[in-house]
Amino acid sequence: MGKRTLNLTDELYNYLLSVSLKEPQPAQKLREETNRMLLSAMQSPPEESQFIALLLKWIGAKRVLEIGTFTGYTTLLMGLAMPSNGRIITCDIDDRWPNMGRRFWEEAGVDCKIDFRLAPALETMDNLLSRDYANYFDFIFIDADKENYCNYYERAIRMVRPGGMIGVDNVLWGGSVINVQNQGPDTRGIREINKRIYQDDRVSMSMLPIGDGLTIAIREI
Repeated sequence: MGKRTLNLTDELYNYLLSVSLKEPQPAQKLREETNRMLLSAMQSPPEESQFIALLLKWIGAKRVLEIGTFTGYTTLLMGLAMPSNGRIITCDIDDRWPNMGRRFWEEAGVDCKIDFRLAPALETMDNLLSRDYANYFDFIFIDADKENYCNYYERAIRMVRPGGMIGVDNVLWGGSVINVQNQGPDTRGIREINKRIYQDDRVSMSMLPIGDGLTIAIREI
């Protein structure tokens, strides 16, 4: 086998962060506070969130939809990457964690760009579609319950503009996607979305081994 992505040791990972992570102080404080939580594994690693923010700058994104907010670390970095007239609609079924992150959004000066919706994400997406939000968003980030990933994706295809991007998080699911003994609903949901995007002629895509695996799909039609 030819060259492939490195397995990162702790030392190499720390080196990567030391020469690449440019983390604003409010984001660092939010990440560190989130890391003290029992559910801290739900937070995207900083290099992944920074990469997503870079993508938004690259495409000049002004309209973003985020499926799954948690404490809003990625939300904060996306807000900083967007122009003053940029807007993020982010949704979650629990407002405890976004409320924790809100003060850091305010400290970073991006709270005015963030529209948090407390409701099941499918309900929020269907409501937006009923209000002419088809072909609207520049970037949609899916990072919520894995059983519904395909449902989120099919709606996202309708809601992202042609040429816009969809990001899907956790697509390697800790490596369990290749464990045939793991037939849990989350793992099945990840396997299904990976196959769905790979076979989808409506998009160009690449799966990246960053964080827990990130797929970027660009809508072609």
